[in-house]
Amino acid sequence: LQRHKPDVLCLQETKVQDSEFPSLALASTGYHVTFRGMKSYNGVAVLSRTEPEAVSYGLDDGGSPDEERLIRIVVRGVPIINTYVPQGFELDSPKYAYKLKWFKRLRAFFQKHLSPNKPAIWCGDMNVAPTPIDVHSPEKHLKHVCYHEDARKAYQEAVSWGFVDVFRRL
Repeated sequence: LQRHKPDVLCLQETKVQDSEFPSLALASTGYHVTFRGMKSYNGVAVLSRTEPEAVSYGLDDGGSPDEERLIRIVVRGVPIINTYVPQGFELDSPKYAYKLKWFKRLRAFFQKHLSPNKPAIWCGDMNVAPTPIDVHSPEKHLKHVCYHEDARKAYQEAVSWGFVDVFRRL
């Protein structure tokens, strides 16, 4: 933080309860700290040099809010959505079905809270390798929960709301 001084830093998989999160230590560096977590699993945090104008946690569609998987802050008028997408465990597990549904819920969240005509940032651990160049030996990973065709399609559907993969674009 001291060397690079990012304006915003998004963290995922913090795996710590809110009461144990090192918010005071992080705040002592001059950052505003926003976080949600749970013991041993999940957890998201955002550090921002500017105090967020708005903060919300989780999905708000009536399903499980998953507050430990999504933080939305607004900094200088720009919404920043930090996500830790479910991993999926195994293709035939309920956790994988939950992952696919989670991407659909996330797409609806974007539709509800963002405008395609205004800047927005979506970042995080997407738990997906969207293209063959993202994995070693793609043919060996076709049945992996992070590379399976259905996971890639679900991810692309969320991206298609209006996001651009900046890493690939630059």
